[in-house]
Amino acid sequence: MARFNISLLLTILLLFFIVTVTIAANDKAANGKAANGKAENDKHKPKPPKKVKCSQDKKVNPYCGGSEDVCPARCPDSCILDCKACKPVCVCDKPGACGDPRFIGGDGNIFYFHGSKDRDFCILSDSDLHINAHFIGKRGSSMTRDFTWIQAIAVLFGEHRLYVGAKKTASWDDEIDHLDISFNGEHVHLPEGTGAEWKSLHVPALTISRTRAANGVVVELNGRFKIIANSVPITEKESRIHKYGLATDDCLAHLDLAFNFETLTSDVHGVVGQTYRPDYVNRFDVRAKMPIMGGASSFFSSNIFSTDCAISRFGRVEKTVEMISDLANIKCYSGMDGPGVVCKK
Repeated sequence: MARFNISLLLTILLLFFIVTVTIAANDKAANGKAANGKAENDKHKPKPPKKVKCSQDKKVNPYCGGSEDVCPARCPDSCILDCKACKPVCVCDKPGACGDPRFIGGDGNIFYFHGSKDRDFCILSDSDLHINAHFIGKRGSSMTRDFTWIQAIAVLFGEHRLYVGAKKTASWDDEIDHLDISFNGEHVHLPEGTGAEWKSLHVPALTISRTRAANGVVVELNGRFKIIANSVPITEKESRIHKYGLATDDCLAHLDLAFNFETLTSDVHGVVGQTYRPDYVNRFDVRAKMPIMGGASSFFSSNIFSTDCAISRFGRVEKTVEMISDLANIKCYSGMDGPGVVCKK
């Protein structure tokens, strides 16, 4: 009888152990499934818009200095806070280049220039200012051309060379700075924090300041030019909509750019440079959804710091002409349901 009781007790304990382990395994699986579901939901949950801050302090700008705001819904990742108007402005609404390069010219008109991947093109060339852009790209399975983006720019003035680029990265983290900046071959160490500034010891008129904690800067050569550069990725949503075929080892980080040129000559050229000429005639069909600028071979440069493109003006002597100050404040919008373009000063 004692043996029977011991056997029965062992059997009960074994069954209890099996049931306990089974319940624990089921709970773990359920929790794992819930966690995966939450992660998947978080993955597709829209990110909050970025915060931007006026880089001027209260002493310089009592009205807006130090003010913060969030980017508009239509450009949640790429905007600046206009200290003069004290409101956020989409970088891609100003003359410059964004995305699969969509340019806004000095005349306020929108056009596309695709170039080709892993090549360098002259986007502006003047007697003492030259800007090249390095294009990266990806070809979709159903495409006959490369999707392209501007990964970096080189700005040459006098004997100086400035480089601003987006670092290649497999995954994107907004908190990590993906910008790579150098001046005359030396890395520019830009302090952290919105409004942080670097000033050249050799060219005091040259400053680089952060428009946000990471991935956004303004490069300014006082009296000459101001360039806004934001490093942004291609998101999974964008890849899915446009069928970019985004790879797991490269999120195609690139630059959204806005330009403000204060002095140029009447002979200025380049993809966007020519649109600032007083004799420039816009021949694009404004009814087209994607007015495309051709003639890529005229703008090709042998490397990002070269001034050997066919239309190069760098080093020539021309009479300098002042640009209309309001020109840099042109803002253009394209309706979502049609090809129309509206530009306002």
